[in-house]
Amino acid sequence: MRQLRPSTIREILKVAAQPEIISFAGGLPAPELFPVDAVRAAADHVLTQNGREALQYGPSEGFPALREWISDEMQSRGIKSSPSEVLVTNGSQQVLDLVAKLFLNPGDVVLTENPTYLAAIQAFQALEARFVPVPTDDQGLIPEALPELIKKHRPKFLYTIPNFQNPTGVTMSGARRQALAQIAAAHGLIVLEDDPYGKLRYSGTEVPPIKHWDEAGCVLYASTFSKTIAPGLRLGWVAAPAEIFSRLLILKQASDLHTSSFDQRVAFAFLTGNDQSIHLSRIRGAYGERFGVMDAALKQEMLAGYRWTKPEGGMFLWLTGPAELDGLKLLEQAIKHQVAFVPGRDFFPAEGGSNYLRLNFSNSTPDRIREGVRRLGALCRAG
Repeated sequence: MRQLRPSTIREILKVAAQPEIISFAGGLPAPELFPVDAVRAAADHVLTQNGREALQYGPSEGFPALREWISDEMQSRGIKSSPSEVLVTNGSQQVLDLVAKLFLNPGDVVLTENPTYLAAIQAFQALEARFVPVPTDDQGLIPEALPELIKKHRPKFLYTIPNFQNPTGVTMSGARRQALAQIAAAHGLIVLEDDPYGKLRYSGTEVPPIKHWDEAGCVLYASTFSKTIAPGLRLGWVAAPAEIFSRLLILKQASDLHTSSFDQRVAFAFLTGNDQSIHLSRIRGAYGERFGVMDAALKQEMLAGYRWTKPEGGMFLWLTGPAELDGLKLLEQAIKHQVAFVPGRDFFPAEGGSNYLRLNFSNSTPDRIREGVRRLGALCRAG
């Protein structure tokens, strides 16, 4: 417990929840895009047609019809998968917890991008892992660096977010994904591919998941409905080879027995009773517009020493300031001026990151984005 960090994001959100605060802090979807009416109709359908089953205990693996839908969806993205390999979880965050419990003993090494998802750091720290960062650039993780790291540190697994990475927004190229799968197979390296944002592409060309190139059964693929339906359902999944799946299932049983029967059935009714292409198109259009507004506002307001990523999807961009920038001190001033963001330091498993900021654009209207960036730019110019 002494090693665990509190979540800066969750603490900031307590402040950012105040209506007068313009928040670029949380990884929150746009609530006005939640399909409330369609989910209500799905819930009514479930309770009317299968109410007793929906309110009863269910199989630990998940609702069979939903697992089949997930398998079909993954196959449409180039992943060879069967329903028997799909474990439905309480959000993809539970996948991180279960995988950590399965593979990690105190002192074991996890390879990660640098920076990486804060809540993954927390999940792996709970099992007393050590973190070794893999070099990255604007095309994501660099696979050629892996063989030496594998030889030196004997990692239990590699954790990566290849699509619109949290926190940077960077997408790993297809060539690197293929190379990563081949290196993992050659060295027996387990890869945990976390893909919560893959369906949120609003520009560029879709790249198949790393799991698409996985011929050796080394890649575990995790995703979620939190960004495509709503996070309140707490529904995610992991696809894993049979041997690993069976062990994750035991851990799932010990953790919470099963994911909510009701929520799974509601999600399935929503997915099969509505045109998903229309729903996703609305989300992508809104997020693409909001990124464009933030990008334009940053160009107008920020000094020459600042630069930022240009994601083709997802919910975040990564702003780099001059070396002397202290993100934590800037946040203190920003809160006083009623704007919030997440300092970059907490996304680095080791040291560093003080001059980075993560900005979320999905959860603010264009007008609030412009005003929030104006306030942030004024603080940066003031030093």
